Amino acid sequence: MGGATRNGVLLRGKAGGVSEHTRTPIETLAAPYGREIRLDEIAYETGMTMMRVTIREGARYTILEIDPATARRWAEVLGAWANKVSPA
Repeated sequence: MGGATRNGVLLRGKAGGVSEHTRTPIETLAAPYGREIRLDEIAYETGMTMMRVTIREGARYTILEIDPATARRWAEVLGAWANKVSPA
């Protein structure tokens, strides 16, 4: 995740120019086998807000930015699966 910073805001080059955003940590989860899942709120200067999901597996990182509708559906699917395989 390269880029310069200014006043704590990461500046990243985009096709249409520079996009400024602020990152607000939400949660960091320890996952099996030494993996880590980090959830951050990303607020862009345009007013768009996304959730950044960063999955760390050793030295490898997978980064997704998802919108609220996708996050809501993902939460439903994960919850249904967890309840199926390990009822509360």
